[in-house]
Amino acid sequence: MTKADLYFKDLCTRIINEGTSTDGEKVRPVYKDNTPSHTLFVTQVFEEYDISKGEFPLITYRPISWKSAVKEILWIYQDQTSSLNVLKEKYDIHWWDEWNIGDGTIGQRYGATVKKYDLVNKLLKSLKEIPYGRRHIINLYQYEDFLETDGLYPCAMETHWSVRGDFLDVTLIQRSSDVAVANCINKIQYTALLMMVARHVGLSPGKLCHYVHNAHIYDRHIDDVISLLKRDVGKEISHPSLILNSQKTDFYNFTINDFDLIDYNPIKPNPKFELAI
Repeated sequence: MTKADLYFKDLCTRIINEGTSTDGEKVRPVYKDNTPSHTLFVTQVFEEYDISKGEFPLITYRPISWKSAVKEILWIYQDQTSSLNVLKEKYDIHWWDEWNIGDGTIGQRYGATVKKYDLVNKLLKSLKEIPYGRRHIINLYQYEDFLETDGLYPCAMETHWSVRGDFLDVTLIQRSSDVAVANCINKIQYTALLMMVARHVGLSPGKLCHYVHNAHIYDRHIDDVISLLKRDVGKEISHPSLILNSQKTDFYNFTINDFDLIDYNPIKPNPKFELAI
């Protein structure tokens, strides 16, 4: 059982037993059959992982498609685009098609916001020039962008970065998190981003902290989550590790082939969670 497994079990149990229901309330997302996607949710959830001590945020209750997760981060922070053609042709990822605003993009969001405000280069520069500054922040929640085009408002919306001796720490802030589907994916994504940024500025990955303001389970996911929690992940602590190619140092030169995941043995099969759009 990984540290992430312990967090996942505790969070899912809290949501199912203590969560507030949106049933009967007006909600924005719907399922493909146009039925409103209601949730059980809790607020203000915080998790901490020390990557330098091998605490990688991977659950073993189900397989996490970690390569696709990292590819999305490359699309957002390296390619700096919201083009779905780039995502499909370069990375063979298609699930974002549900958020196509009609022009082959997800709008002025995520990667397009990173590019518009030159957020990555500003971060890398400030970390090198003023490492102990307290203004190392990337914020994707830009109201000007929301007015410019339609599109999904960013869920994983902000990162705060801190140099701590030889280590670089990051805190990921999310306004909303689909616990069954995306929560575990977001954590490994930003672990990969932390590793790339740390390497570029000559530091080692330190802590990844994850704050979620609204952590929820959709009503059509609850039975599958309950089944997941009955799986025997074992009491022994598992230590999967994400490894980054030690021969590269430039943030923009890393590819998915520079990452390797070892000692990861999740329980199969993976439930087919219905997407709320």
